[in-house]
Amino acid sequence: MSKQSEISNDDIKLFRQTIGPVTRITQDRVIDDIPKPSTLPEQFIKENHKIRQEMLSGTYEPSEIETGDELLFIRPGIQKQILRKLRRGQFSVEKELDLHGMTVDVARQALSRFLAKCTIQHHRCIRIIHGKGHGSKEKQPILKVKLNYWLQQRDEVLAFCSARPVDGGTGAVYILLKRC
Repeated sequence: MSKQSEISNDDIKLFRQTIGPVTRITQDRVIDDIPKPSTLPEQFIKENHKIRQEMLSGTYEPSEIETGDELLFIRPGIQKQILRKLRRGQFSVEKELDLHGMTVDVARQALSRFLAKCTIQHHRCIRIIHGKGHGSKEKQPILKVKLNYWLQQRDEVLAFCSARPVDGGTGAVYILLKRC
C-alpha cells in the first residue's frame, strides 16, 4: 500500500484550506547572493604588506632578526615580551664581565663568581663579553659556545640573548637574572 492511498480526501481538502493558495515554483535552484571567497590567500597578502610597511616606516627592529650567530634563550614560563625587551636593550645593564683571553676553566670560575655576586647584589640585567673567537686557533668562538651551555644550566638565569651591535653584538650577551 502506498502512502498516498493512506491520506484521505478529507485530509487533502483540510490541508489546502489551511495552506491557502499556492504558487508553483518553476525552478528549484537556490540563488546564492553571497560572493564566493577569493582563491588568493588574503591573510598571507595582508601580513606581507604589513611587514613591508613596517620595514619602510622605520619601526623595523634589526635586533629582532636572527642571523644564526646569535645566542638566544628563555626559560619556560617566562613571557616572550621580556625576551623581546632584552634583545632591544631596554633593560639597564648594571654589571659587566669581560671573558676575553681567558681559558675555558678560568672563564667558568669567573662566570660562577660573577653570577653569585650579581645575585647577592640584586642586579637584574648584566652583560658578559665573550668575544667572537677571532683570537682562537680555529677562529671559532669557544667561550661563546661554552657560555651558552653554562648559562642554561644556571637557575638564576631567566633569559639571555646576544647584545645589540653597539654593546658587542654577537660577541656579548645580555642576561636577565631572577629577582631575589
